[in-house]
Amino acid sequence: MIDVQNGYLVDDRVRDVLGWPPIWRLDEVVGECSDLLAAARACGIPIVYSRAITSPAGALAANPRAARHQLSRAARLPELTAAQREWRSQIIETVTPAPGDLVLKKTRPSFFTYTELDPILRSLGAQRLLIAGLQTNVCVEATARAALDHNYEVAVAEDAVSTDGPDLHHSALNSMRVLYIEVAPWRELLAEDAPWDRAFTTANYGRDPAYWDETSTTASP
Repeated sequence: MIDVQNGYLVDDRVRDVLGWPPIWRLDEVVGECSDLLAAARACGIPIVYSRAITSPAGALAANPRAARHQLSRAARLPELTAAQREWRSQIIETVTPAPGDLVLKKTRPSFFTYTELDPILRSLGAQRLLIAGLQTNVCVEATARAALDHNYEVAVAEDAVSTDGPDLHHSALNSMRVLYIEVAPWRELLAEDAPWDRAFTTANYGRDPAYWDETSTTASP
C-alpha cells in the first residue's frame, strides 16, 4: 500500500504552489484501497505500507532537480509547523494499518530504494506483489518496475491507484502493461486461483491498437 497519506487530503496550497493538481478520484480510490485491505486481511495476505517522508539529510539527499523545483517556489509555500508536517505524513485514517501490518518509511519514489522491503518480502516467502495506492505514475510505477527487477510477479490494482489527472493515470498503467505487469481491478487480482495472465494473453497489451494496425499495414516486407 503506497503512500496513502494525509497530505493528499488537505487544501493548504502546497500542491497548488508546486504545480500539482488534486488527485483524480481521490475519495473513490481511498475507498477501494480500504476495501482491498479488508479483503486481503480476511485472506491472511501480509500487508506492507510505505510512508513517504523527507530524508533526515534534507536537501543533501534530495534529487537535485526536485530540490531545485522546491527552491524556486519556496517563497510561495505556506509555513507549516512541525506538527502539521508530521500529520501530513501519516497514513489516512480510512486505510489505517491494522495490528500485524508493516509500515516502512521511504524517501524515494520506489519502495525498494534504501528500505528493507525486499528482505522482508523474501522472509515472508512472497512471490506475487499486488500494488495499490498513490501516485500511479510516480511511486506506484517506480515500485512496480523495481519489483520486476527483483524478480517478483507484479500486479497493480487499477481501481485502487490514482494520480493528478486521468491522462497520467492511464498512460502510466499502459507503460506498466507493456512491461508484463498485470493491471486489473483488485477483486479480479485477489480472486482465488487468479491466473494473472492478461499481460501475455491480451493482444496489444498496453499499446494503441490503431497505431499497431497502422504500422503493420505500412511496414515494408
